[in-house]
Amino acid sequence: MKLHNIAIIAHVDHGKTTLVDKMLSQSGSFRDNQRVAERVMDSNDLEKERGITILAKATSIVWKDTRINIVDTPGHADFGGEVERILSMVDGVIVLVDAAEGPMPQTKFVVSKALKIGLKPIVAVNKVDRPDARASEVINEVFDLFAALDATDEQLDFPILYGSGRDGWLAATPEGPKDQGLAPLFELVLKHVPEAKTEEGPFRMLGTLLEANQFLGRIITGRIISGTVRPNQTVKVLSRDGQVVENGRVSKILAFRGIERQPIEVGEAGDIVSIAGLVKASVADTFCDPQVTEPIQAQPIDPPTVSMSFLVNDSPLAGTEGDKVTSRVIRDRLLKEAEGNVALKVEEAADKDSFIVSGRGELQLAILIEQMRREGFELGVSRPRVVLQRDPETGDIVEPIEEVVIDVDEEHSGVVVQKMSERKADMLEMRPSGGNRLRLLFHAPTRGLIGYQGELLTDTKGTAIMNRLFHAYGPYKGEIAGRNNGVLIANEPGEAVAYALWNLEDRGPMIIEPGWKVYQGMLIGIHSRDNDLEVNVLKGKKLTNIRTQSKDEAVRLTPPIRMTLERSLAWIQDDELVEVTPKSIRLRKRLLDPNARKRDSRKAEVEVA
Repeated sequence: MKLHNIAIIAHVDHGKTTLVDKMLSQSGSFRDNQRVAERVMDSNDLEKERGITILAKATSIVWKDTRINIVDTPGHADFGGEVERILSMVDGVIVLVDAAEGPMPQTKFVVSKALKIGLKPIVAVNKVDRPDARASEVINEVFDLFAALDATDEQLDFPILYGSGRDGWLAATPEGPKDQGLAPLFELVLKHVPEAKTEEGPFRMLGTLLEANQFLGRIITGRIISGTVRPNQTVKVLSRDGQVVENGRVSKILAFRGIERQPIEVGEAGDIVSIAGLVKASVADTFCDPQVTEPIQAQPIDPPTVSMSFLVNDSPLAGTEGDKVTSRVIRDRLLKEAEGNVALKVEEAADKDSFIVSGRGELQLAILIEQMRREGFELGVSRPRVVLQRDPETGDIVEPIEEVVIDVDEEHSGVVVQKMSERKADMLEMRPSGGNRLRLLFHAPTRGLIGYQGELLTDTKGTAIMNRLFHAYGPYKGEIAGRNNGVLIANEPGEAVAYALWNLEDRGPMIIEPGWKVYQGMLIGIHSRDNDLEVNVLKGKKLTNIRTQSKDEAVRLTPPIRMTLERSLAWIQDDELVEVTPKSIRLRKRLLDPNARKRDSRKAEVEVA
């Protein structure tokens, strides 16, 4: 059977996973009466809840005696490491672009990677049924983008389809015909994407995706470059630098057939398969016949730009809600995550009780923390910090700069430009994007963008859309003003009382509710001034035996501010931590004892002086 390997790449929310759903159903991968979940490729709980793709996943369809392996990729820049790895498995890409939004930062990022390794793109303009669709302008923007990314003449001569992934049709014109479904796309893949490339020689495969299975153990997915592999065959694993990682035996070979993975008797060159049975092998390793000595060259991965400290939870409530609390289990879990995710880097801190985890952005690290708390971990997490570097030529400190695209209503553009300039951003472009909206393009330091998403939504009444992408390392931009408000800190352990919270409301909004357990040093509210204030949230109303005609005032509390994990990470300062447990998210000072905090602040003042 002929074989073609393709990836679907696009910006977040441009409809990749929905299109894969329709490709699977129209190619006959499901029975007529089979019940199938929406966005079937988003199999993980967090992906279903958030409606985003986090992990790249493969599937396959059969069309006219040809098997097409399809890889669905994430759209967020934070998960770009997934996309960079999987491009080595495919021979062509479908670039999906929203008919209204046009090419966005993540489209630019993944397209540049695909063009660099010589893949020929097919451009599909999705959502042409939107009232604000502008298909012909979007095609011009895509062409300009390809030209700016130094595409070859052959890559610039890309075929174009228009349609709606949700409705399950694509055609050569925006008007249709719609009755052919996705057949024009399948035909174009067979005609335009070359057959799976193979090479002569013994078995070789580059590991691309890693997962753990409770029955089969470690499973590595990749594309076979040359030769064949069978169950019980002895294979050698080589690291990037050619060192032997292990010699082992393949216990099972699984191939993608629709949404299921089925065992097969032989894996052939060109096919994307999963191999089980090896215990040490990881992504970017070469799996090969014992006689092979040279590893396959893996694509270099962009470096991490944001880091956080993961600490053992040492609060008075530690161990009351989670069962995985020691530094050893946290270390093992982080190293296991870094093994399968090459965009993450884990280092042990000098005190051995904390770990510095570096990644592409706050979202990637927040997803990791959310997965860990669901597995029963308790830990303390610091504010995200950018990874600074030294310029090898000049020796100056350089920091990560991001390309930021903000779509905003014209009436709110002034406040956005002002806030971005306060965060040391340089505006490069301002142009209309249809419907009284403007598209603003900035180059901004990553430091200044930490915590800005929530502020942007408040300033624009929830109408602005911000997209970010790592651009390059640039000169250090100087100090950026942080949070304006101080915090309200509990001064005693116990349970918060409604009467005490009600009396404290004029000091600022609360972030806890009555009945919550608190401890000394825990943050319970946002102070209306710029200094921190210690308060008593345990003080109940004094009861007397004097009867009066006037009734007691009813305690009516203003609802507290809900501090989600992402909001907490962005909001805290360097001397504060987020305490994450399976049931709660609490904010606290790094040093719980007020005297220790005073000593620490005096020491900092002396160092500055």
